[in-house]
Amino acid sequence: MIPEGYGGVDKYIYRREPSKTYRLDIEKESVKGKCDGLEAIKQAVYKALNTGRYEWLIYSYNYGSQLKELFGRPISYVYPEVKRRIEECLTQDDRVESVEDFSFEKNKGTLHVTFTVISTEGTFESEVDINV
Repeated sequence: MIPEGYGGVDKYIYRREPSKTYRLDIEKESVKGKCDGLEAIKQAVYKALNTGRYEWLIYSYNYGSQLKELFGRPISYVYPEVKRRIEECLTQDDRVESVEDFSFEKNKGTLHVTFTVISTEGTFESEVDINV
């Protein structure tokens, strides 16, 4: 039974919630004020990449990255797997539309990965270092 006055799905108005959150000062390891928009997305990308998936009970099972598990694997396996895992990690956030233009630089057991994040608020470059 459908309640009276039901107008169907087309009658609902969908709006995007603001992404205002606390501002992390990574160098000083402190929280100062709030941020929104592109700055909040950059911070969310940093935090997701630096939080291990399944390591913390406070986060859901689909939050965080699985980059630490690549340590000791053959480098021919690591390159495509890093790309896939970063894309999977970041696209869990509905503000991130895609991750593109991956660049890899290997240096003494560390893989430095740079990439472009395309989000609803704009495009920006990001990076992560992985011990391999």
